Amino acid sequence: MKPTSEKSTRTPRAKKPALRTTTIKQKEFIRAKPVEIYDALLNEQKHSAFTGARATCERRVGGRFTAWDGYISGKNLKLENASRIVQEWKTTEWPSGCKPSLLELKFKVKGRGTEVTMIQKNVPSIQADNYRRGWIDYYWQPLKKYFSGNRWKTSFEF
Repeated sequence: MKPTSEKSTRTPRAKKPALRTTTIKQKEFIRAKPVEIYDALLNEQKHSAFTGARATCERRVGGRFTAWDGYISGKNLKLENASRIVQEWKTTEWPSGCKPSLLELKFKVKGRGTEVTMIQKNVPSIQADNYRRGWIDYYWQPLKKYFSGNRWKTSFEF
């Protein structure tokens, strides 16, 4: 006797609507050389020094990183010395099931410093305002303070 197959009585699961995402774009001028800013963002000790919180970084493509005592985490996708960083990026508050954002930082000499262009794609729209403000309060202002001081009274050479 052959077993008979029974039809499933389960109802198909309804798909959750996709979480809306947005892009954050910011430009900041920092009185430091591109290589110095690049290094401060990827060097664990320097990153910890300017933020005041623990950071880790495997400084290679594919390497993992954390910042702000583990609040931020991700993976380095592209590292172009002193000119560009591309990372997968998320926080401990990231919505479940939402893929990490794509963060791109570009560094360009401008006058006596560097113009940093930040583009962060796939940021959950419901959190975007907080992250937009967070970049200013927890990265751009501390970096500016970190690089301020008497060293700019000497010549600025690249």
